[in-house]
Amino acid sequence: MRLWVREEILELKKELRLLQGALVDLGGKNADVMMPGYTHLQRAQPVYLAHHLLAYVEMLERDHRRLADCFRRLNVCPLGSGAIAGSTLPLDREMAAQLLGFVDTKGRPVVTQNSMDAVSDRDFAVEFCAAAALIAVHLSRLAEDVILWVSREFGFITIADAYTTGSSLMPQKKNPDIAELTRGKTGRVIGNLVALLTLLKGLPMTYNRDLQEDKERLFDSADTVRASTRLMTAMLQNTSVNKQACEAAAGDPALLATDLADWLVRKGMAFRQAHHAVGAVVALAERTGKALNELTPAELKSVDEAFSAEAMAVFDLKKAMGQRNMTGAPGTKEVRKQLERWRKQLS
Repeated sequence: MRLWVREEILELKKELRLLQGALVDLGGKNADVMMPGYTHLQRAQPVYLAHHLLAYVEMLERDHRRLADCFRRLNVCPLGSGAIAGSTLPLDREMAAQLLGFVDTKGRPVVTQNSMDAVSDRDFAVEFCAAAALIAVHLSRLAEDVILWVSREFGFITIADAYTTGSSLMPQKKNPDIAELTRGKTGRVIGNLVALLTLLKGLPMTYNRDLQEDKERLFDSADTVRASTRLMTAMLQNTSVNKQACEAAAGDPALLATDLADWLVRKGMAFRQAHHAVGAVVALAERTGKALNELTPAELKSVDEAFSAEAMAVFDLKKAMGQRNMTGAPGTKEVRKQLERWRKQLS
């Protein structure tokens, strides 16, 4: 089992790298495309599409590292433990471990230190299933964004026909089934983890026949997550971005309301007061049926004397994005820097 999980980890790590590469490629090809960032599924602030995609690259990187950490703990050789109490035969456990690749970072053999624990230990299986469950959750979140973006209401992306299906009834439909199935498989992978934990929770030392149930859960989690990762990669490689729809949504001046508050802060106002003032400006715009950038300087001043005609400059979207350049921000220079960093790392 340890040998099998070890190989699965290595293959899954490769699949994760390919998915990261697909996300970086899609972001790089559309590096100048802006879109709304969302909180509570409401438009919040403008971001680059690439910045949104790179968020998933970061998630997957943590998954990749978790698998590497899992590999280190499972890569311990139990051979020689017998059924429970080792053996009286002159076995060379270290040689067996060395030949099978159960070695540390310096190439030294690593063997289990307690025969009873070695026989009953399934922590490595639980840990792999836990890592797989979290990968599945990340894939599901990515799938949910894809499902929203491909809808007519958003229209941000188009998925190639090979990765969608038509409706059995409605001829106009083009359903994102790969993304939906990926989202659905997540419950299965989480269930496997819970089933395995529940299986182990009441077992006495050492081997009990109940443990034969571990295989099905372990094998299914590995197969499901690898297939889901592979298909999500292929789907993204065959997805195009509708720049016009993204930028029409990103052009909503309400997305820059926080920038207007920041403008007041730069003038010396406390952010709490600035937040309140801009909230009043938003309410005024709603009452008058205007967009924020359509309000006159006089209307802004009617809310707070600190406003001036200069405040309207914050509604220049490209300028606003050019100012977001601290590490991790969605600014123009920073996003390009992060894309390049990931290209180098993945190559």
